Amino acid sequence: MKNKVVQIDSKPFVTYTLLTIMVVVFVIMSLFGGTSDVANLVRFGAKYNPLIVDGQIWRLVTPLFIHLSITHILFNGITLYYMGTQLEALFGHLRFGLIFFISGIVGNLASFAFNDGLSAGASTAIFGLFGAFLMIGEVFWENPYVKQMTKTFVFFILLNLGFDLFSTNIDIAGHIGGLVGGFLSAYFVGLPRKRFISLPKQILATITLVIIALALFYIGHVGKY
Repeated sequence: MKNKVVQIDSKPFVTYTLLTIMVVVFVIMSLFGGTSDVANLVRFGAKYNPLIVDGQIWRLVTPLFIHLSITHILFNGITLYYMGTQLEALFGHLRFGLIFFISGIVGNLASFAFNDGLSAGASTAIFGLFGAFLMIGEVFWENPYVKQMTKTFVFFILLNLGFDLFSTNIDIAGHIGGLVGGFLSAYFVGLPRKRFISLPKQILATITLVIIALALFYIGHVGKY
């Protein structure tokens, strides 16, 4: 029995669950109205600023599971699988889940504050996973492997943000918000077993995360409506 528990616990079941939900939502949307129809996107929970202002706060979460095309979900799914399996092993299931959702929400808050358009996709949370990797790089900077890995991710992040600048219909505000949210939420949840992060740094990151989230929520409400 103990061996079975260890085997289940060692699998990245949070990553698998997130991927499964995304695929199921994509299939259902495809069968009932399509994934590119604006009215259908709104109906299934895409980020739509006027409705968030009206009180539909859950639209800061549901966009994480909605994708606009097979290419969209394929790219995000592969990226989530690659990074999720690694980060879930490093942080543990609960901490990883918190990083995914917190960074995704902060990214959608940034989109709410600075992007009037309709948006959906897991990319805000995926950029948050990039941010979590940067946190690992900062904490274990003296480790040569981690140092090289961090440089690779920094290059990949800059490449993606550069691509965002020259692309239409890309929610760069959401991506940057997710990146920052992931970096700070990784400090907030901490690492399991050993305290590699000092308590003052953890507290500072948590306070900063809350302030940023509240400020973005305020800007989204007051700045435009």
